[in-house]
Amino acid sequence: MSTPSKDSYFVAVKAFLEREGKLLILKDKFGDWDLPGGRITTDEFEVPLEDILRRKMREELGEGIVYEIGKPLVFMRHERVEATPEKSMVRIFAVGYQATLTSGDVHLLPAHAEMQWVDIKTFKPENYFSGGWLKGVKEYLALRGK
Repeated sequence: MSTPSKDSYFVAVKAFLEREGKLLILKDKFGDWDLPGGRITTDEFEVPLEDILRRKMREELGEGIVYEIGKPLVFMRHERVEATPEKSMVRIFAVGYQATLTSGDVHLLPAHAEMQWVDIKTFKPENYFSGGWLKGVKEYLALRGK
């Protein structure tokens, strides 16, 4: 009996950032909808995941916001084609944290082309997300009672 080969994943942290009953979603520069956050870099092996999420939030949403990071609520596995010349398929394991914007204005930085604050009660994630991101957003919305 052969042993199945082990898979390799990138690891990411994502924020389900809410404000006044709305959830922030972002469109990246490649045209895919996403949540704030991203992958862990090689030099962050010992860094707490919440600190990595704070770095990604600064990089993607600017310095001028104040937010609270809650508990990790959703764990996602997503496949995507990398935007590199090789167009290789990668797998990402992501931890999704609940987060609340308490003050300040979100400013899109170069990694994203568009943002929307969507109403949690009426949002239809299948019109925006696919794959593991879609499953994760649906799970989050179910936990929120939508």
